[in-house]
Amino acid sequence: MNPTVDFYFSKAKKWQEEMAQLRTVALDCGLTEELKWGVPCYTFQKNNIVLIHEFKEYCALLFFKGALLNDANSILIQQTKNTQATRQIRFANIQEIVEKHPIVKAYIYEAIEVEKAGLKVNFKRNAEFDIPEEFQYKLDEIPALKTAFDALTPGRKRAYLLNFSAPKQSKTRASRVEKCVQQILNGKGLND
Repeated sequence: MNPTVDFYFSKAKKWQEEMAQLRTVALDCGLTEELKWGVPCYTFQKNNIVLIHEFKEYCALLFFKGALLNDANSILIQQTKNTQATRQIRFANIQEIVEKHPIVKAYIYEAIEVEKAGLKVNFKRNAEFDIPEEFQYKLDEIPALKTAFDALTPGRKRAYLLNFSAPKQSKTRASRVEKCVQQILNGKGLND
């Protein structure tokens, strides 16, 4: 156990017992405990394997390369349709963790083997994401916007494309594009 991580478990309001049990499972698998992004993260030879996090309705064990795991028990959850690599196992009570203890350990060991093998998740390229016509119109209308957008990092481009594509109504998509034009011209990402 890493003492710098203890505060995370002690400050938890709802899932203390469940997260303590998940911590034990991860440590029993020989992983190194660290604090990353403000949450407990478990690594193997400095590679992220899983992290523990809490939500209102559940706590979860998140597998960084969960998409590569053989989900024989159909317990891995893709949080959103845009999540490419990570998968969660969610728990709503301590009993679920106790019952699934051997299964969870098996998934962690498989994740370690994925890391040892050097397997990588094949991420979609930004070219595979649709450019909403409202944004394409602005790119055609303002050449400097296209130049600025092309200069952004792949992650920033993806964030904009997902943000612009999300609304069902054209008016809302156009409004989102309009609000972001200056930020793109300034070389900033959606959340910068």
